[in-house]
Amino acid sequence: MTASEVAVTVGGLAAIAWVNWYFFVARGAAVTASASGAGPQRTRIVVRGGYSPATVRVRAGRPVRLEFDRQETSGCTEEVVFPEFGIRTYLPAHQTTPIEFTPAEPGRYEFTCGMAMVRGTLIVERAGEGGAPRAQERTV
Repeated sequence: MTASEVAVTVGGLAAIAWVNWYFFVARGAAVTASASGAGPQRTRIVVRGGYSPATVRVRAGRPVRLEFDRQETSGCTEEVVFPEFGIRTYLPAHQTTPIEFTPAEPGRYEFTCGMAMVRGTLIVERAGEGGAPRAQERTV
């Protein structure tokens, strides 16, 4: 192998590793949705090449309001889909779109863009679980 063939091979392997890390490993810190009194649990999610935060914790049986702030015009992120809740919502560019629902059962629920390339996770916990935020977690 020549030096250029080695460089191309190493570059290709590095690109494959980065893509796999970006889409399957890098999740960032989980955010616990804030709740005030009897109002919904709320979190703002910035949509710009992905979801930030990509992981949100909420309590089962309480209303949830996720405010998707789409700060881009990419066709991929113009929709957000919560398949388990039957939600598919259009997200206009450079606007904030609220989505409200009440998750009844604890569990991990994925949400995605319309093409299922951009992913996030909603972690629904029992009402008595959780307590203080865990390491690498913050309350918004």
